[in-house]
Amino acid sequence: MSGELNKKSIKEAVNALTFRTQAFIDGRYVNAQSGQTIVSVNPATGQRLADIAACDAADVDLAVKAARRTFQSGVWAKQSPTERKQVLLRFAELIETHRVEFALLDSLDAGKPIADCLAMDIPDSIECIRWHAESIDKEFEQVAPTGDKHLALIVREPLGVIGAILPWNFPFQMAAWKLGPILATGNSVVLKPAQQTSLSVIRLAELAVEAGIPAGVLNVVPGQGSKVGTALCRHMDVDAVAFTGSTEVGRLLLKHSAETNLKRVVLELGGKNPQVVFDDAEDLDHVARQALASVFWNMGENCSSGSRLLVQRGFKDKLLARMIELSGEWTVGDPQDPATRIGPLVEETHMKRVLSYIDIAKREGARLVLGGGRTLLETGGYFVEPTIFDQVKPAMTIAREEIFGPVLAVLTFEDEAEAVAMANDTDYGLAASVYTGSLGRAHRVSRAIRAGTVSVNCFSEGNAATPFGGFKQSGFFGRDKSIYAHQQYGELKTVWINLA
Repeated sequence: MSGELNKKSIKEAVNALTFRTQAFIDGRYVNAQSGQTIVSVNPATGQRLADIAACDAADVDLAVKAARRTFQSGVWAKQSPTERKQVLLRFAELIETHRVEFALLDSLDAGKPIADCLAMDIPDSIECIRWHAESIDKEFEQVAPTGDKHLALIVREPLGVIGAILPWNFPFQMAAWKLGPILATGNSVVLKPAQQTSLSVIRLAELAVEAGIPAGVLNVVPGQGSKVGTALCRHMDVDAVAFTGSTEVGRLLLKHSAETNLKRVVLELGGKNPQVVFDDAEDLDHVARQALASVFWNMGENCSSGSRLLVQRGFKDKLLARMIELSGEWTVGDPQDPATRIGPLVEETHMKRVLSYIDIAKREGARLVLGGGRTLLETGGYFVEPTIFDQVKPAMTIAREEIFGPVLAVLTFEDEAEAVAMANDTDYGLAASVYTGSLGRAHRVSRAIRAGTVSVNCFSEGNAATPFGGFKQSGFFGRDKSIYAHQQYGELKTVWINLA
């Protein structure tokens, strides 16, 4: 839509939007049984955007029953791989047809820059669904070695009913990351979108039915995490829960599983990710721009954000000076303006939390060199300036805790050994970046850093074919994307046949 991407056309498209706000259960939209709603707020204005169905345990039970019934009927789970593939490919085509609508919904609901939604989030989501669809009829089962009198088959079967609990920072994209492998492997699913950002996921559900996914296979139950999320995790007829979100909530989900039916829990949690820059890094501008993108992209509301910049001491001043010069490229403003690169934070409570970390950094002695405050107050929105602190020590709060905002902590190291030690000095292990002109160092350091994804001479999370997930308190048994994600949503079975 490059020719249409301007303020006027976007405003017209926003005015033409209609919002789906109900739960989607068993193939149709329904109100919450309680009749209650919650307000979705536009973070760019602080004003009401829509009233979303406030579901609770009763609605979750209805959705799980629908998902279980459709799973046991085999209407989806027992379709041939080729049939499921074709349906999911149609699903991806429908998403592409409605890509502008979905981009606008996420931009309004989450405050995400419209340019990012159109160029990255929605295209990545379409590619994700297509990738998993194409993989369905290309996975082979196995025959184990036996004698002539026996045949041993090793097969995978879908788990059953999966609960998927989504974060608010990438509402549509994270739905695609979960749905791709869950549906490809023949499961039924109950999606719980974040209460702050439900609109695009609710709308997505009806496209699934239009594509040919049977009613009851994909259900969406919006509401508060304490009610809907807890009910999903404690439901005795849910076989697994896939969660992307905070480490604190991840711990709680494990407790719910332990106290109920020991359902499988797939966790993709937080990060305090290092960007490690050596003094032999090539192309200063490239490193500076990648480092800025890592921490300011999506307002820093990103679990793989490179919020710790570790720079070799002799290179630090030059790199930091260039980053400050280039920071002007990160325009803060209206998320529906194509020129905006940093929109508002998702809600007022989160904005206050990010600002409190900035205050703590000042009190602990870090040197503020860029930003550091709230901006665009006249809009009523939750905007925070892109912020950089220099002279940060490893023990400082902003070097240890996940801020989830556009705040960068700059630290220095002397040599390779210290760089690796500092990079690994965290409870998390989700992602990292390494910048160096030495191929040997790139190999050594990328293998030594304890993180699920390590990018070299760039900031990247890989592509649809590469698994994404973390070490340590960034999660376990949790991988989005790639063929490895399929393994989480299936059971391994041995079939031993006596041929004698």
